[in-house]
Amino acid sequence: MRILVVSGIWPPDVGGPASHAPQAADELAARGHEVTVVTTASRTPAARPYPVHHVSRSLPPGVRHAAVAATVARLSRRADVVYATSMVGRTALAARTPLVIKIAGDVAFERAVRRGLYCGGLEAFQTAELDARARVLRGWRTLTVRRAVHVFCPSEFLRAIVVAWGIAPDRVSVLPNATLPHPTLPPRDELRGSFGIDGPALAFAGRFTRAKALDVLRDAVAQTDGVTLLAAGDGEDGNLLRGDRIRMLGPLERGRVLELFAAADAAVLASTWETFSHMLVEALSVGTPVIATRVGGVPEIVEDGVNGLLVPAGDPEALAAAIRRFFADGELRERLRAAAAPSVERFAPAAIFDMLEETLRRVGRNYP
Repeated sequence: MRILVVSGIWPPDVGGPASHAPQAADELAARGHEVTVVTTASRTPAARPYPVHHVSRSLPPGVRHAAVAATVARLSRRADVVYATSMVGRTALAARTPLVIKIAGDVAFERAVRRGLYCGGLEAFQTAELDARARVLRGWRTLTVRRAVHVFCPSEFLRAIVVAWGIAPDRVSVLPNATLPHPTLPPRDELRGSFGIDGPALAFAGRFTRAKALDVLRDAVAQTDGVTLLAAGDGEDGNLLRGDRIRMLGPLERGRVLELFAAADAAVLASTWETFSHMLVEALSVGTPVIATRVGGVPEIVEDGVNGLLVPAGDPEALAAAIRRFFADGELRERLRAAAAPSVERFAPAAIFDMLEETLRRVGRNYP
């Protein structure tokens, strides 16, 4: 089967789509399919066993969007199916063959928040009274998603929202991000030394965006005694995370991010909305428990008191209290750590990519 994979971000970028898209492309290629990728990049992506076409991010936005659409239109003509993990709007207009999409969130909501058109929560946005500009964003989102023959969501939380957009329930299913294979990690003491960790340590890795509530995370760390936060990534809101006992590591390669999680005592996430957190799955997969906010799809990954601790969103005092509780209770730490890796075995790649492959075959142009 000839599969065109479309993703707006790609390694060395960080974030869920930058992990899922190359993993899906690698897996589908390994299963014998002819895979081609379209992405955007600041520099030429590293070589893969299949072609990776990129549009330069140095182009002005309008020119870049048009170039992506033109590239998708050209390459999709010989594909049996297009699988888009982002840039859904452009791909929906340009694809010349059946389109399957995986959406990680509500792009209309995110853009409305970023442009100052809306200040409420994700769920309320779906039925909120909006001004004309935000209504256009919401309408365009729904129109483009309806263009897909099948829609994947990473969590039941997001699936319920998408079905409410008027998409037939049998065209929407859950496809979580799979755990990624990783080499055997060095001993934890060695990893802690490589990061200069001496004492209680938390880790965060991801894009520094408004959704991550970095100011809440900063304020929570400030309310703890002797706990250091190591933060890997970049983004427009990184300045909100600067504070005492916070070390900014910049973007790290995935292998080094896994080492960071393994070195830390816990991973921490203060998001105000989160449809599915690949960061949490990665941390748990290397045996590190998590402290996170009880939002969106997070409770589908983290069970409070079993593999991590959950707190309300937007409450630095509650987050700080959970951090203090974690470090004060050695038995709790060991119990959560023992349960961490087994709790994400259900996200093993084989079953998840079986589901993806079956759907692509079912809806693809040359496959009944």
